[in-house]
Amino acid sequence: MKIATFNINNVNRRLPNLLAWMRVAKPDVVALQELKASDGEFPVAAIEKAGYGAVWRGQKTWNGVAILARNTEPVLTRDRLPGKAEDTEARYIEAAVRGVIVTSIYLPNGNPQPGPKFDYKLDWFARLKRHARTLLKQDLPVVLAGDYNVAPTEIDIYPTRSWDKDALIQPKSRAAFASLVAQGWCDAIRELHPEKRIYTFWDYKRNRWPRDAGLRLDHLLLSPALASRLSKAGVDKEARGEDGASDHAPAWVVLK
Repeated sequence: MKIATFNINNVNRRLPNLLAWMRVAKPDVVALQELKASDGEFPVAAIEKAGYGAVWRGQKTWNGVAILARNTEPVLTRDRLPGKAEDTEARYIEAAVRGVIVTSIYLPNGNPQPGPKFDYKLDWFARLKRHARTLLKQDLPVVLAGDYNVAPTEIDIYPTRSWDKDALIQPKSRAAFASLVAQGWCDAIRELHPEKRIYTFWDYKRNRWPRDAGLRLDHLLLSPALASRLSKAGVDKEARGEDGASDHAPAWVVLK
């Protein structure tokens, strides 16, 4: 079972890129973030024509998350993160696919920091950790997939000081991610590639893609029920180099 996460950065604008990647990569499940489309604007017909069922929660102009499943319909289990009813941003969706619970997470960026946006990021992280703990207590096979907007360690960002004030690498952001993993989750890419510099995001600015000046922001965390099934994990980096590409590349795991 191949499960991928992909911040598509506007699903309609990048639809040709998405479909081309899916034809080649053949993922069984895809968690998408940053749809930048309302519910009615989601390209469900094109997704279905490609052989995928879908559940999604859109939001006009920004945010938006979806889960696609090859040759089946994902069963929606949750379309928002619990813990704050007044938070209406489309940043979390969860579905069952062939016996596995898969999320699509688009964690807040948090910039500028310090400030209310960074406070929102940390609060959202705390709510995610509470929900993740509940999933673990139920002993479910779960993949927490998504764009966490955190580069967890120094090896997850190219050597630079230019991001030192950015919310993506702040000690509090990294500590929140580390405490989530410490609940018992397996960071799949780092599990199989413990010392390799692997990136999933290259900003459009400052020639960062040609320079390979990237960050690893997109993660797939496996519950103990799935960690023993992990056989492969990686990033389809070449997708970032295509014409009209998202500034992220798909990250994926294969479960045996």
